Amino acid sequence: MDSKQQLYFPSSEVVEQANVQNYETLYKRSIEDREGFWAEQASLLEWYKPWDKVLDDSNKPFYKWFVGGQTNIVHNAIDCHLQGADCNKLAIIWESEGGETRSFSYYALNREVCQFANILTSMGIKKGDIVTIEYAADT
Repeated sequence: MDSKQQLYFPSSEVVEQANVQNYETLYKRSIEDREGFWAEQASLLEWYKPWDKVLDDSNKPFYKWFVGGQTNIVHNAIDCHLQGADCNKLAIIWESEGGETRSFSYYALNREVCQFANILTSMGIKKGDIVTIEYAADT
């Protein structure tokens, strides 16, 4: 290991609250019952319309997951946390390669997402358009 690299292990309190208590057991289940495992994981999200089929592998290698289902990842990741005290909870801690850090509550993250969406809209981007965002780090 490089002398500049350090390993940080989570506290016992963090481990106790983790969604994954036993990685090996979870991994084994995901292999042995792929569709059941992913249906269970997907059921933790809010769906506007539930899926008809977990996996359609009839046109390999073009797999389709959660066929017929409809959800919104922004709703599940941000919007559902905007009501009540959750809006002030920490959503993201960002750290740059240079060590600069920024923290975003769900409320602040929502504000940033909306601001960026408005920028795209002002540039003429519409629903269904493909957008590529290139990141150029200062070197």
